[in-house]
Amino acid sequence: MNRDRRDRLRDAAIEVLAEAGGRGLTHRAVDAVAAVPPGTTKNYFPTRDTLLTAVAERCADLYGAVPRPAPVDRAGLADMLRTLLENVAGPGRTRMLAYVELRAEAARRPRLAALLDSVAIADFTAFEQAQRAAGLPVTPERSAAVVLALHGAVGHLLAGGHDLLAAAGLRDLDALAHGLLNTVYGPALDVPAAAPR
Repeated sequence: MNRDRRDRLRDAAIEVLAEAGGRGLTHRAVDAVAAVPPGTTKNYFPTRDTLLTAVAERCADLYGAVPRPAPVDRAGLADMLRTLLENVAGPGRTRMLAYVELRAEAARRPRLAALLDSVAIADFTAFEQAQRAAGLPVTPERSAAVVLALHGAVGHLLAGGHDLLAAAGLRDLDALAHGLLNTVYGPALDVPAAAPR
């Protein structure tokens, strides 16, 4: 099996899912977007389940490749969170739209659900480690609150209009990241107090 072609097909499937949703994901549609002969996608991924699984695995690979320096302090953690959210709103948007569609498909496909759940669990673990590396007093509840808030922001970043993004505080992702950490862990002690007015 040609690995480069396999990745090209998986990337094309991500584009199809992002543009056309779950109903639009067909072998023919992927062939067309990948500009390969008809039947190529079916040769690599014979069933819809294998195609969805391949797309989920590719989304996980691409997410893992998003640069995120390990934070060594609270400011570094806030930078990491902001960078990940910027990726969702920018270069990672197509991947995340596909991922949202995959989550909907997983509600009816236990194998796909198990795969996506394992990716999400790894994400929770990685974020807990990042919060610990930043020197924060981590508990499972605090860590989960940070991750769930980030996950909640994703849908709004993908589909929200200007007014909704403003109402949710998503127009300034740096302020959002710092505010989230302040809400979960209390204000940073090393931030100078605002001068009295």
